Amino acid sequence: MKIGILGTRGIPNYYGGFEQFAEYFATYAASQDHEVYVYNSHKHPYKKTSFKGVSIIHCYDPEYVIGTAGQYIYDLNCILDSRKRDFDIILQLGYTSSSVWFGLHPKRAIVVTNMDGLEWKRTKYSKPIQKLLLWAEKQAAQKSDALIADSLGIQSYLKQKYNLKSHYIAYGAYNFNDPNQEVLSLFKVEPYKYNMIMARFEPENNIEMVLDGVMASEVTTPILVFGNHDTKFGTYLKNKFRSVEKIRFVGAIYDIKILNNLRYFSNLYFHGHTVGGTNPSLLEAMASQALIAAHNNEFNRGVLQENAFYFTNSEEVKNILNTVKKSDNLQQVQNNFERIRKNFNWNTINDQYLQFFEECMARFDRNTKGK
Repeated sequence: MKIGILGTRGIPNYYGGFEQFAEYFATYAASQDHEVYVYNSHKHPYKKTSFKGVSIIHCYDPEYVIGTAGQYIYDLNCILDSRKRDFDIILQLGYTSSSVWFGLHPKRAIVVTNMDGLEWKRTKYSKPIQKLLLWAEKQAAQKSDALIADSLGIQSYLKQKYNLKSHYIAYGAYNFNDPNQEVLSLFKVEPYKYNMIMARFEPENNIEMVLDGVMASEVTTPILVFGNHDTKFGTYLKNKFRSVEKIRFVGAIYDIKILNNLRYFSNLYFHGHTVGGTNPSLLEAMASQALIAAHNNEFNRGVLQENAFYFTNSEEVKNILNTVKKSDNLQQVQNNFERIRKNFNWNTINDQYLQFFEECMARFDRNTKGK
């Protein structure tokens, strides 16, 4: 198959979950003798035209000049280029800034969209923007040839909201069992004597809720806060907690080996995400044998089941910090590790994508397919 992957800032990953997935899936598909292309922003630091057997197409991305509106132009540039490539499959990752251009996708390509999460629910957006994103979600849902839901919750939502079937494929992770505590010296922490949280600095990821709980708790154990905090909300949080010594804003780190070791040696790993499906960082925490405290919602429970501590407010975060130790809950850790091995390992996930693409190829006749 000739596969084009759109909707990310590019590979290798320097940004987030979709980029991580695109890197893993694209390189895997290429290793299985498929012809794979990934679209990269021209601002991406990787400037070569190939990466581990994957062809890289650099497209102009003016987001750094004009802000969010630049995402729409970048997506348009990628879609226009895809019209020249004769792809069998276009994998569209997300829809927020691409839906307005859906009618421009090449007619003969089969467009498969991973619907991601409920973007229109993100509180950082104004009411008009939320309405626009809900419209974009509808466009992607109704105009794609096939839909992928990364969680059972999203699959159910698409059925209830639009009466549309979607194919459930989660994200994946690689099991980590090769710890090296020398990494900890970079962050001036000791094994199992620190906690951590990793997320984009957005209100719905509940970083503030967790840090409020940390500030109110009796523990002196530091918490490392990972993510790009050079944002308006990041500045707000840094100002709010500047005098709390046990709260350390580390910044964004994308080196998977460093992150795996940090998760492995942490006492508690907090996961506050509330909007979206199966979050990649959550699976990686499970795979890294972290003890997880997660926000209590259907997306997180669907993945973790009973193998986590759950919170809905800062008081519950405080109580978890005051009472929970990793050494007392190793069975939860092992259960999550095994769940990754059996249900969420990357090879299984990648194979599921390729199998679904083959099914789509069999279902659609590219020579007669219309939009």
